[in-house]
Amino acid sequence: MSAHQHASPGASAGGRASTPSMKLVATLSVFGAIAGLLIVLVFQYTQPLILRNQAEATQQAVEQVLAGGVRYQTLFVHDEQLVEQVPAGVDTVKLDKVYTGYDAADQRLGYALVGAQPGFADVVKLIFGYDAASRQVLGMLVIENKETPGLGDKIVKDSAFVNGFTRVATPLRGVKLGAGAGQPDEVDMITGATISSRVVIKIINDQLERYQPLIDAYEKAGGA
Repeated sequence: MSAHQHASPGASAGGRASTPSMKLVATLSVFGAIAGLLIVLVFQYTQPLILRNQAEATQQAVEQVLAGGVRYQTLFVHDEQLVEQVPAGVDTVKLDKVYTGYDAADQRLGYALVGAQPGFADVVKLIFGYDAASRQVLGMLVIENKETPGLGDKIVKDSAFVNGFTRVATPLRGVKLGAGAGQPDEVDMITGATISSRVVIKIINDQLERYQPLIDAYEKAGGA
């Protein structure tokens, strides 16, 4: 009888302990399912807005580096070619891109290319316009940077430097301010921010080294 009295409370206690645990697991499962559903719904709601904002930002950047542009078309790098459409099943998000800009008469103004490399403080990302016929950079816009305020960030704020990328022959050659000979491929670097200046020039030259053959092949093939 004594053994029975000791066993009975233990079994009873075990039963009482298991019930709250099961309720806790069930509650957590319900909340987890609700949270997952909310995340999916928020993503479905915000994703179109994010994509639209990205498209608008790209449109504005292309228009700025290709003065006079009113629309752009995205070209994808697939199998080392510029193509307007990729085969079914290919994820375009992972592909490199080149943009073509057009004026109001639907004439192609040039190409806009994006590039990024480490600067003095962090990665510098920019977009620039390029005319394949004249081999000239048409314009440049830094779209991301964390360079030193008052120095490196002049690659964005120094209008003389930014405007210095208008109609410049390629490949670009950076020169100290006032030390150039007025050659068509020269870009005056910013005094006190030569590292950041050189990075901008290097990004453009490196991107053209890679993409210029693809652009030439695209035009030769009669690209739109």
